[in-house]
Amino acid sequence: MDNTQSLEVKYPQVKDLMNETPIFWKNPDYGQPAELPFSKADIFDAVARWDRFAPFIEAAFPETARMHGVIESPLIELTKMKSAWNQAQPTALAGSLYLKTDSELPISGSIKSRGGIYEVLKFAEHVAMTKGDLKETDNYAILRSPEYKQLFAQYGVMVASTGNLALSVGIAASTFGFKTTVYMSRDAKAWKKAKLRVNGVNVVELDTDFSSVIPQARQAAAEDPSIHFIDDEGSADLFIGYAVAAVRLQQQFKQQGIKVDRDHPVIVYLPAGVGGSPSGVTFGLKTIIGPYIHAIFCEPTHVPSVTLGMMTKLNNAISVFDIGLDGKTAADGLAVGRPSRIAGKMMRTLLFGSVTFEDPMIYKYEAQLMDTENITVEPSAAAGFTAIERAITEVPAFNTANATHIVWATGGSMMPESERLVDHDKGEALL
Repeated sequence: MDNTQSLEVKYPQVKDLMNETPIFWKNPDYGQPAELPFSKADIFDAVARWDRFAPFIEAAFPETARMHGVIESPLIELTKMKSAWNQAQPTALAGSLYLKTDSELPISGSIKSRGGIYEVLKFAEHVAMTKGDLKETDNYAILRSPEYKQLFAQYGVMVASTGNLALSVGIAASTFGFKTTVYMSRDAKAWKKAKLRVNGVNVVELDTDFSSVIPQARQAAAEDPSIHFIDDEGSADLFIGYAVAAVRLQQQFKQQGIKVDRDHPVIVYLPAGVGGSPSGVTFGLKTIIGPYIHAIFCEPTHVPSVTLGMMTKLNNAISVFDIGLDGKTAADGLAVGRPSRIAGKMMRTLLFGSVTFEDPMIYKYEAQLMDTENITVEPSAAAGFTAIERAITEVPAFNTANATHIVWATGGSMMPESERLVDHDKGEALL
C-alpha cells in the first residue's frame, strides 16, 4: 500500500480531496487544550507597535489620514446580499450576514496590509533603534527624514508571493527606502506586478508555482546579511500582525451591538492559501474574543493545502501535488500547494473546520456582492460565501437567528476596472 492509499484508509475524506470533490471537514481536535507558542501579550505588543507607527503611516500614506494612521477595515452588514443568498439557496440563512472588508484596507487593498506591513514596520523599528537613535517615545514620523532614508537604503527587504503579500510588503518597504525585491509565481496577476514596479520594487518573475518560488527567494536572501526575508511559510511576525485584527474586530462588535456568547455564536469564513493570514486572524479571534467565535477556512478544490495538511496531521510535510492535484485555481492568492509551517500546528485546536469550493462559485458570489451591495472584491476574497451553506447544514447550531456570520473579504479594492468587469461577467453568467 503506497502512502496515498494509506492516507485514504486512515482519513477517508482524502479521497474526496483527490477527486476534487467539495467537502466540509470538521476538525476533530477543535477546542482541545494546547500549549501555543504565542500569547495575548504578543498581540498587544503588536498593537502598541502599530500605535507607535501611526504618525509615520499617516504622513507617508495620505489615504490613512482619516483614521490617523490606523490601518483598519469596516465591518458591514449585508442585508441585501443575505436576501439574494436566501432566494438562491435550499436552506435559508437565519442569522445576520456581515463582510469584514479587508478588501478596503489602505496601502495594499488586502488582508496582507496587516501582516506584511507589520513585519516591515517591525524590521524598520529594529534598524532605526539598533543602527540609528530612535526611541519608543519618539514621534515615528521622524523616520521619513533624509537621515533615516539613507540608513534604510543600506538594507533590503525580500519576499515571495502570489500577489497581495507582495503588494503590502513591496509598497511599505520601498516607502521606507529599503531595497525591495519580490519574487512572484506564475499565478500572480500582471496588474499587481505593474503596480509594484511603479513603486520602485524589483520584481523577479518565475514560471513556477508558489511553493517552488519561495525556496529560491529564501536562498537569495540568505546570501546577503543586509536583507530581511519575510517568510510567508513560517514568519512569526506576519502571524502576529494578522492577529491584531481581532482587537479591532472586538471594538467593532461593541460599536455595532454584536453579541458573542453561547447563545450568540459568531462564525467567520476565511480564505486560505498558505494559511498564514487566516491562521493569524483565527489565533487572534480565539485569544481575544473567546470560545464562541468559530473560524472556517475556505480553499479551492484544486489547492486545499491547509485542509490536506491538517486532515492528515502532516501539515507542511504534505503538498497537494503529493495526492495528484494540479494546484491550479482562479483564486491567485490561494494558489499555494503546501501550507505554512505555522498554520496547521497553531490551528490544530483553534480551527473549527474547512470547506473546499469549485472555482466558478467565487465568480458567482463576487458578482452577487457587486450587484446587491456595490462592493468590489477579487475572486479569492469571495471564497467565504462558498462555505455558508455547508456550515449551516452540517452544524445546525450555526443556523439560528442569534448567530452572526462574517465573510472575511481579503482583497480587491485595487483591482483595475477592466479585471473587475471580466470577473463580474463570469459571475453574472452563473446567477
